[in-house]
Formats: sequence, structure tokens, C-alpha cells
Amino acid sequence: MKLTGAEIIIEVLIEQGVTDIFGYPGGAALNIFEALYHRQDRAKLYLTAHEQGATHAADGYARATGKTGVVIVTSGPGATNTVTGIATAYLDSIPMVVITANVGTPLIGKDSFQEVFITGITQPITKHNYAVRDITRLADTIRDAFKIAGSGRRGPVLVDIPKDITAAVFDYTPAPKWEEPKAPSAPMSELQKVADLIAKARRPVVCFGGGVISSEASEELLAFVKKARIPACHTIMGTGVIGFGDDLDMGMVGMHGSMTANHAIDETDLLLAMGTRFSDRVALNLRDFAPHATIVQFDIDESEIRKNVLVDLAIIGDLKMELQNLIPIIEEKERPEWLDMVARWKKEYDLVNGKNIKGIRPVEIMEVIGEKCGDDAVIATDVGQHQMWAAQFCKKTKPRGFLTSGGLGTMGFGYGAAIGAAIGLKNTTVFHITSDGSFHMNMNEACTAVSNNLKVITVIFDNRVLGMVHQWQNDFYDKHFIATEPERKTDYVKVAEGFGAKGFRAETKEELAKAIDEAMACDGPAWIVCPIDRNEKVLPMIPNGGTVRSAILV
Repeated sequence: MKLTGAEIIIEVLIEQGVTDIFGYPGGAALNIFEALYHRQDRAKLYLTAHEQGATHAADGYARATGKTGVVIVTSGPGATNTVTGIATAYLDSIPMVVITANVGTPLIGKDSFQEVFITGITQPITKHNYAVRDITRLADTIRDAFKIAGSGRRGPVLVDIPKDITAAVFDYTPAPKWEEPKAPSAPMSELQKVADLIAKARRPVVCFGGGVISSEASEELLAFVKKARIPACHTIMGTGVIGFGDDLDMGMVGMHGSMTANHAIDETDLLLAMGTRFSDRVALNLRDFAPHATIVQFDIDESEIRKNVLVDLAIIGDLKMELQNLIPIIEEKERPEWLDMVARWKKEYDLVNGKNIKGIRPVEIMEVIGEKCGDDAVIATDVGQHQMWAAQFCKKTKPRGFLTSGGLGTMGFGYGAAIGAAIGLKNTTVFHITSDGSFHMNMNEACTAVSNNLKVITVIFDNRVLGMVHQWQNDFYDKHFIATEPERKTDYVKVAEGFGAKGFRAETKEELAKAIDEAMACDGPAWIVCPIDRNEKVLPMIPNGGTVRSAILV
């Protein structure tokens, strides 16, 4: 069948199971959008306000559904506007295919209008990228992009396509949707070593990250810790896997993690790291991280082994399969002394701190959201103090239910991600947790939420400062508050209404509960602004290079 390059692009996307696409048109991409126009019954385009919003929406879509997110944008600034979103996905191992149109092949390298070398720009922040220069390779290149994005350690792939390639005509031969093969498993002899270490350990700890979620291994992880009676902590990317009321759950680990989790890492004699890469926000002091422990690292990506922390044993492969093979060979074992110690730490340390604080507290905001949002709701956050409070006090237990930018720490991520999750999960309410600092970076995407009538409820922690940096300036820079007290006068209720959304203001728990009830009864998006005291801090806090013994608690 003879098709244009643009038609081939859309047909291959549909062939690969794509039903939802995020993007923004432009001159170089017009052929692609024309082909999409004639196939809207099979693939729907969601127009965002900005190309960065499109990438964050595709990212949130992928995190919430487990599918590969897809973005189509034009050349030049259209392509460069995707860079932050691509880097966000790359550092959190999120599958995404980004298709950028480019100027015609004869114009490449001549500083043509809206020409940019996007494959060169994105080479360090993509799992792989392609510059298509031959229409005979177009279909297979896009198929390969999906294979690479969705296999092994996930990640974004970019495909750059000149306009003349999208206009050229070539034979299109349909192919079946790509299916991921089973990842190779570690030898049973290696897993037996792990089982033997667990049997001998007196104070074992599991520390898990986003790899548990991407490998769909949440049920296996829970079965594993229950059988072996091993307390578990998680990175921010692993939020939602183990119930917050579970006696084996110690909460988040690292800089703003629970004192229980950080004490357990400090005291453990066996650390089982599963699907986590030991980032500098987890292992803040490499020389004194888990100092008494034998460390076993499970990861699908061999390049992450011993990159940050020297480990004693590495298990390479798909975590779901490794746990399925490991669970039958581990012993059921009670650990009363160790679990009693963990329980004592939980009672001794309280994350809720603060004196002379006015107004509604962050923990109260999260408590009300937890009570109101229901089991199926998804939480997406921006980055900053509110992100940490959301992770600390979120009482949700749902893999793929807590979406946040962990590696890059992208302010402005949350609204796009919430929109993508709402589109991917259809009739699901998404709570977007943000702050006045982060929200000013992405509130333009409100038009996307309104135009598509999405049930996205935005809760704004409004302290009128750039909270996390303000906290650092307070604690480490002698209160030299520069560029963190913008004193913006934004009236969020009026702005929301100007976009066509509902706006609310809540200064107490009772007002917030009422506002959420009213917001959930709305057909489309809503904003709820919650003024909080700028003296609120994210606690505990372990300074860079510190350990649990240097944690700031007040």
C-alpha cells in the first residue's frame, strides 16, 4: 500500500497500540497533522498549551498507565521546548516516543528558519534518538523507537523527521504490535546466595524504588517482605507500593525521609536494594551509607551497579521475575527484636513539627485529600516542599498512583502529568499537588484541562515564597533571602475562573473538605488555594553529605 511518510508515521503509531497523542502543530509538522486528521477515529490528538506541557502529559500518561507516551511537535522551538520534559522522563526511566518534525532535507545545516539539531541536543537525555533521512527506513525506525523505549530500563526515544520525508511516498507494510520479550533471569545459584544472606541476617532492610513499579513487581515485593518479615523503605519513586499502615512499612528514605527508615539503613546488616539507583538524595554520604551492611543490588540496568554505592552482590534482570524465583526459596522467619526496634523508632519520631505556625498545616491538607480522594484517585505533584509533604503524608497505596519528578526535580511537571494521567485513565479523578512557585511555571496548561473537561483537582500550597530554597537559605545561608520571596499577588480563584475552571479558597481543614467535595462534583478541573505559613519546613532533613545522626528535626 502506497502512503506518504506522514501517513506511515500515524499508521505505525496506531499499529503499536497508540490511541492518545500529545503535541503542538507547526509548519514542518503539517503533513503529519494532516495524516492524523484523517485518522482521528483511531488516534486522538490532545493539544497542549506548550510543547513542554505535551511531554509532561505524555510522561504522566506513561507513569499512570504503563504504556509508552507519544508526543508530536514541529521543528525549531517546538522541538527545543520538549527538552526539559524529555530529560525528566530520562532520569526517571519513563517510556516515551517523541517525534519532531524538521525542515526539509535540502535545508538542513543551512541555519534555515526553525531549523535545530535536535538529535544533537537530546543525545545525552534520550535512551536513543534517530534522524530519519530515508523514507525506506521510516516505519522500522518508529517501530524500533517503541522497542527501545519500552524494553529493559525504560526511557524516552526521539525520532526527528524532515518535512520532505513526510511528503514522500513509499510502500507501507503493516506489522504486528511489538511485544516485550521476557528479560533474562539471574541464575538460581545467585538467588540462592541472596536467600542464604537473608536467612543469616539479624537486621535486614529492603529499600526499593521506581523499578518495582515499572517492572509491575509490587505484588511480588509485598509477598517477599511479608514472608521474610523484612521492614521496607522506599525512594520517592517507589511511593504507594506498600501500605502506610503496614507494620513493615518505614516510609520514605533519604534527605527528607522518615527517621525510622534512615535509622534502619544506618543499623541494618543486610540491605536489599530493589529497583533503585542510590541517588545522592538517598545515599547522601557514600562513605557512611549502610556502614554495617552487606549490600545486594537488584537492577535491570547493569550500568547502575556500583555506580554510586559499592555493593557486595548484584542481581541483574527483571525484578518481577527475580522476586518470583526468590520467594519460594526464602525462609519464613520472625524477627521480633528487629521489628520491635523499628516500631520504637516509629513512635519516637514524628514527622509533624513546627511551633508558632499559623493557618492550615501541610499534613492536614494531605490528610483531608487522603480522606476525600478515594482509592482509585491518582496524585501528581510538582517539585518543592509540597512534593515532600505529599510523599511523607500521602496515605495512598496504589502503584502508579503517585506521579512525581524524582531525578530531574522539574518544577512545572505536575499539571501536565496530571492531565496525561486523567486522559490515560479516563474517568479517574487526579489530584494535582502544587505550590505557588511551581504552579506559576505551568498553570497555562489549565486551558488543556478545561478544553478536554478533565477531572483534575489542583491543590495549591500557597506560602508566597519559593519554599524549599527559602528553607535552605534560612538554615544554611544566614537568612539571606534573595529571589525566594517574590510576593506574588496572584488571585488563583479569579485566574481559575478566567480559564474556565472552578476556583476555591480554603484556610481550614473544614473549608478544604468542603472545597474538595464541591470540586469533585464539578464536571471539569478545579483549583483550591490553601494559604500556609512560610515558616513551615520539610522535616526531617539530612544535609548533603550527612547521615541520620546529623538530621535536622526542628
